[in-house]
Amino acid sequence: MQLTMLGVGSSAGTPVVGCRCATCLSEDLRNKRTRCSSLITLDSGENILIDTGPDLRDQALRENITRVDAVLYTHTHADHLHGIDDLRAFCQIQRKQIPLYAKPDAVMHITQKFGYVLREPSDFWDLPVLRIESIQQPFELFGVTITPIPVMHGKSHIFGYRIGNLAYLTDVSEIPESSFSLLEGLDIVLLDCLRETTHPTHINIEQSLTYIGRIKAKQSYMIHMTHELEYTFLTDKLPKGVFVGFDGLKLRIN
Repeated sequence: MQLTMLGVGSSAGTPVVGCRCATCLSEDLRNKRTRCSSLITLDSGENILIDTGPDLRDQALRENITRVDAVLYTHTHADHLHGIDDLRAFCQIQRKQIPLYAKPDAVMHITQKFGYVLREPSDFWDLPVLRIESIQQPFELFGVTITPIPVMHGKSHIFGYRIGNLAYLTDVSEIPESSFSLLEGLDIVLLDCLRETTHPTHINIEQSLTYIGRIKAKQSYMIHMTHELEYTFLTDKLPKGVFVGFDGLKLRIN
């Protein structure tokens, strides 16, 4: 399968509106970060989207995405959810309902806030046509096992995901001890790395590298970064096998 990093930015994106820092003014496209999301493309052709951030439309146009077969939600903060209405374009193209998967409290939040999108297929496609399923245990999707990975985001319990030998862990403040057994034998991990200084709801560079050392994936990629982390600056600080993610980066996973 292939993973495409649709966005590796934090909730404000980069450049930040009104900011004149070196990262925000950089001409290096690897410093242009939309809100955090990724796309898994299976060899059988299905596209599994991780989160629907507010930049989903622009990300889909940039990457020429015309198909979404399912969505995995990590949590329901605005920068990971509020592009949900843009799924209607894929419903219109495919003329089919798209399933969403999330932990039980996230299902409740989406149902309450975006209930209008949860509809059965009909002859009317001017709104998203979605259904939502509550998950807590590993499940099969298009012949692939999806394993939810419980992590902490401040005081919130959210999900990362393992798909084959790939793990996607965004918005992490702590990885519980019980989750490490689910992260063994990884080829690739994408891991939160908000900034250089500490933060109450995200890990910073030092904490991210500590977790990377514990997980021991063959390759590790930093995601969900603020404008405080300039691409070349961060790259120069990283050990072998650890990389800075950027919008549009594609990874092949066996």
